[in-house]
Amino acid sequence: MLSDEEWAEVARRVVAAAGIAVPGDPDGCRWIAVRHADDHIHIMATVVRGDLKQPRLYKDADRAQAECREIERQWGLRRVKKGDKTAAKRPTSAEMHKAERLGRPEPVRLELRDKVRQAVAGAKDEQEFFDRLAAAGLLVNKRLAPSGDLLGYSVADPEDRNAAGDPVYYPGSKLAPDLSLPRIRKRMAGGTADQPAQEADGSADGIRRVPGSRAARARRDAAAVVDRATRVLDGDNDEESAAQLVGASEVLDVLVLKAPADTRAQLRAAARAFERAARSHVRAERADNTAVRSAARQLLNSGYAQSRGEDGGVTAMLLSTLVLLAIAASRWNAARGHAQQAEAAQAAAAHLRQAYATVAARPMAAMATRGRSLPPAVRERHAALVREHVHRGDQLPADEGFDALAATLAEAEAAGYDPADLLQQAKEQRELGSADSVAAVMVWRVRRLAKLSAAPSAPSAPAATRPTVGPVRPPSGQPAPVSETARRPRR
Repeated sequence: MLSDEEWAEVARRVVAAAGIAVPGDPDGCRWIAVRHADDHIHIMATVVRGDLKQPRLYKDADRAQAECREIERQWGLRRVKKGDKTAAKRPTSAEMHKAERLGRPEPVRLELRDKVRQAVAGAKDEQEFFDRLAAAGLLVNKRLAPSGDLLGYSVADPEDRNAAGDPVYYPGSKLAPDLSLPRIRKRMAGGTADQPAQEADGSADGIRRVPGSRAARARRDAAAVVDRATRVLDGDNDEESAAQLVGASEVLDVLVLKAPADTRAQLRAAARAFERAARSHVRAERADNTAVRSAARQLLNSGYAQSRGEDGGVTAMLLSTLVLLAIAASRWNAARGHAQQAEAAQAAAAHLRQAYATVAARPMAAMATRGRSLPPAVRERHAALVREHVHRGDQLPADEGFDALAATLAEAEAAGYDPADLLQQAKEQRELGSADSVAAVMVWRVRRLAKLSAAPSAPSAPAATRPTVGPVRPPSGQPAPVSETARRPRR
């Protein structure tokens, strides 16, 4: 909120930077600034100088924006991030007024962008992509060459019409730079796998069958793939990192379609922010993101997950991993000077945290209850392991995160795993400094490594009576060895 005098100074500096009227030039273009609100002005100008010459307007918008950034710095205003011309086109004022007039929640351009991105996510080929657009209720206009080859496409909402009653079509490239047909073809070039991928941690399914429905298993697999993509961002291969970000954005787009109603709004906002974070000048045409796109495809084909029980638990597991991915994406972009992408990744992380808090509340509370009911000796033994492998001697926080971690370690020990080994493996997957709750992150990592149910099961015999054994990892297809000392008679 600036005064009239301050706004006048802003106007003079902006028109000078744009080349409209430089101070001391009597032949500069005529201009006027109008203030009809507290927080902005409108500047209108002629484009002919007093000497009847054309003003120097080459890159006038860039120069005006640079002056605005300098004013923000000098006057202590909120600093807007510098653009790099990779952002999707914003809705025009006419589109926003039209949406308001018709009672639509947002301009149709944004709705079409979401639907096209969701149609691309995990798509195997062009035909499937166009089939999904039609299934989403969109009108599709294909642009063909004289030879019959497909050159491009545009989409329209059947209810969005112009004054003549014709549908208003938007080319894919005008919805977002990466939604043009050539860019979509490059994304699909690597293909996708229709079979569920092995978990990225390399553990064998021959030991313990992963619990849950098909949708739950798809989310568990996706969490492993997203975790691997997060570790790629810590490396120095920019092209590979950019490819993983693009693939991860498809996972989020599919998750919006399959999300419970109570988290759909947060996930849609997260997906919109993350797709901006995934688009920069770093190209990824030759990098491989097949695993992440395949995870998105498995999520799409596995059906809907419930918001409770095992389905809710693995959804929380996936969201926890996506939060860390968004934080890593923010750091990766910031280190490369991608200011807008870094800010968008931070916004995505904030929305994902909200969704995670909603989904994780029930399973974390149930696990914490189990943890608090463990025998004191068992709790203290697990606390010592956590201090040794995670907190390094620090005082453990008194929250439900540690209680849930204690319950998880007790379950893993009862299943034949060494809790210390699991904690070390979980810690080595990636740094924990960016986690809001280190204990909560470790809960989901340990449960995934040990293939434990994401929802707490009925309490079993106290872990203090069970022997501690090393991690059981026989080759796939062979039964797990069972020691005689581990057999207990029924009581």
